[in-house]
Amino acid sequence: MSHKHIEISIPANVAEQKSCPLGLEENNFDYSQRAQWLRAAVLGANDGLVSVTSLMMGVGAVKDDIKAMLIAGFAGLVAGACSMAIGEFVSVYAQLDIEKAQIKRESNNTRVNEQEAENGKLPNPFQAAIASALAFSVGAVMPLLAAVFVRQYKVRLAVVAAVASLAFLVFGGIGAKLGKTPIKKSCARVLIGGWMAMAITFGLTKLIGSTGF
Repeated sequence: MSHKHIEISIPANVAEQKSCPLGLEENNFDYSQRAQWLRAAVLGANDGLVSVTSLMMGVGAVKDDIKAMLIAGFAGLVAGACSMAIGEFVSVYAQLDIEKAQIKRESNNTRVNEQEAENGKLPNPFQAAIASALAFSVGAVMPLLAAVFVRQYKVRLAVVAAVASLAFLVFGGIGAKLGKTPIKKSCARVLIGGWMAMAITFGLTKLIGSTGF
């Protein structure tokens, strides 16, 4: 008996999909694509938390009045959010100009520039500024909410420090999870850095306040 052979052609893209499991595709995902917005969000939230918490702890080192602490924290929130937004806008706009100039050097066709911008490949300064301001505000509002409900001076300082420490761990974990980096190391860096900022601000302010300056 003779055997008949039937040849079936399989498209290359289908073959590649079958040869590449779903888990492997996820492992091959380029997480550097998240770098721009992740950096702005994590830095903004962490900076807001560290700055406002340290500012409130510094004021609390020399004043036990809750009003003074809350006003200082709110002022730090507004000023910090504006500073983050302006700084991120200027930085990303400079990056945008550099990338546009590079595209023009590579091609004299203006349609290429429009197509790149429409596809979202070029950075957006306005989005970066808004994201940074919102992220800073999210981090900064946490110590304010922690302090507003506690009237006793020493308890208020302890609650603010505890809430900030927990938030440090959360932000560190979120950043590590999204960026696929070691969670323990990320949390430890953020937590230790936050503690150092609070301790230095509290200690120096307490020292200056005790000398009468």
